[in-house]
Amino acid sequence: MKRFLTCLFLALLLSGHSAAIAQDTGEDRLGAWYMYFGTNRISEKWSIHTEAQFRYYEVAGNFNQMLLRTGANFHIAANAIATLGYAYIDTDTEFEEFEGEKKSFEHRIFQQFILKNSLGDIAFEHRYRLEQRFLEQYGRSDTQHRARYRLQLTYPLNEKWFLNFYDEIFINLQQPLFGQNRLYGALGYKLRPDLSLQLGFLKNHFTGRNYDRLQFAVFFNPDFSGSRHNRNL
Repeated sequence: MKRFLTCLFLALLLSGHSAAIAQDTGEDRLGAWYMYFGTNRISEKWSIHTEAQFRYYEVAGNFNQMLLRTGANFHIAANAIATLGYAYIDTDTEFEEFEGEKKSFEHRIFQQFILKNSLGDIAFEHRYRLEQRFLEQYGRSDTQHRARYRLQLTYPLNEKWFLNFYDEIFINLQQPLFGQNRLYGALGYKLRPDLSLQLGFLKNHFTGRNYDRLQFAVFFNPDFSGSRHNRNL
């Protein structure tokens, strides 16, 4: 009996340890997002949005997500832009890397409206976005909808350096209502009028989970329209 109880205790201990490992979400690790954004003007009223993001659970590796996004922007005015676009997302939902792990895939359609204004030297940007998400997770298909709102502030330090901050909330149009919240701050540098870099830090909050992420972003906004306008892209 004593031997049986000892074996049972060891089995339960090893089982609990394995479960703890399997449930490791990586919240205690500093991850990183490496990103590219482009607004490519093709005419006075139209531009193409291009975007690629590579997200990792850790700074130097452990793949989490790849996001590729594009869209057609219609410039209603200098301070108002409407967008219709598409995104493809490949996600590894497990922090721990193991052989044979399954990933999830998503095709996403989105509609977006950006409104810009300024107060003194501070530039404000309000981004409203609706998303229709078509997910393939663990062999099952699902369709979800959500709304997003981002308030962004940009403050110039001089002609080259600037600060950038934003807060974005995600609201699901099904249960649960709260999706996530992203709080971001960065230091930016303008290499030239159509090219800038940002190095920042993101607090990504989900219900019951919080992730810290470094962000390195490249913004490249070339003008392919053959004419010059005051873009402020």
